[in-house]
Amino acid sequence: MDRLRLIIVMCMGFLALVQVNGQIVSIADNVIDSDSARRAFDSAPYFGLYKDNYFIFGTAVGETPTNQNTNIKFQISVSQRLTKSTLPWDTYLYLFYTQKCFWNVLEESMPMTDLNFNPGIGLAKPLFVKNRFIGKLMAVVEHESNGKDGENSRSWNKISFGASIMLDPNFTVHGKFWIPIVDGEHNEDILEYCGIYQMGTSITSPNKKFGLSVLLTKRRDWKLNYNTTVELNYRITERENQYLFLQYYNGYGEGLLEYNRFHSMLRVGIVIKPRLFSDF
Repeated sequence: MDRLRLIIVMCMGFLALVQVNGQIVSIADNVIDSDSARRAFDSAPYFGLYKDNYFIFGTAVGETPTNQNTNIKFQISVSQRLTKSTLPWDTYLYLFYTQKCFWNVLEESMPMTDLNFNPGIGLAKPLFVKNRFIGKLMAVVEHESNGKDGENSRSWNKISFGASIMLDPNFTVHGKFWIPIVDGEHNEDILEYCGIYQMGTSITSPNKKFGLSVLLTKRRDWKLNYNTTVELNYRITERENQYLFLQYYNGYGEGLLEYNRFHSMLRVGIVIKPRLFSDF
């Protein structure tokens, strides 16, 4: 019972931190015209959300739940805009930071077994078609590591290029590929497991209460092998940007420490999403 109380307190504290600093706003119900979008991008530098921020708990699929294969996974992801006015090609410069953690709360001393740090800096370019905001292009230089040394050290770098396109206000497609620079001595084969590109789609109901997203990350070879993430979310209230959240992960590379170990995990919890659409 004490562990359950601790998990609840941590969850509420996590959500409060993200909501205060993340400029939580509801997703617009209508099509966003280009003038409104440009005003939003041209406003003063701000600190906000980047990828989904979530706190979820679950266990392995197809296995008997144990202390080792049942855990909490949480992610904090933020961005800081660095330029007030546009740069060449109508782009904006951002700092990005994402941290993902796997927390084995059922084990003795409740260890955080894997912490993944993912800072980056890059350009974002909003896209407009016929006076309508339809998405953005991204070019980011990013580093990812687990902060460990010795045989448990994992790290790599990427120059990534991505796009998110709103085909309509309720349907978004996105893709991303990267030029890898693998500098980790103990993860030289990371592309075989963590992939070379990703693609996906997100669908929301007309009232914005329900959402479904699918993300496929292609592992490096000629086979049809993908790391798959499927997510469902249900908006708790109309005024807040918090959702009940279910995430299913199937494949390799969920965390850096065991990037070459297959995982099939189902977890549920709470997610706070960025405005308009999530980055991946």
